[in-house]
Amino acid sequence: MIELLFVACLSGEPQSCRDRSMVFTSDIGLMGCMMGAQAQLAKWAQSHPGQSISGWKCRMAGADGRAA
Repeated sequence: MIELLFVACLSGEPQSCRDRSMVFTSDIGLMGCMMGAQAQLAKWAQSHPGQSISGWKCRMAGADGRAA
């Protein structure tokens, strides 16, 4: 499994942030995740107005270290 890990912050309170993630099957690979991440995050941002994404990364799901 591949995880797209990102940090979402409230637009009105940029110091109020949470780690979020999307999990995909391993067949897309890490490179596929990196290439498709911006489109996936744009869809997420459209459905979550009032939040902004401050950082993201792709990794193998379950890897340690959750800071994006």
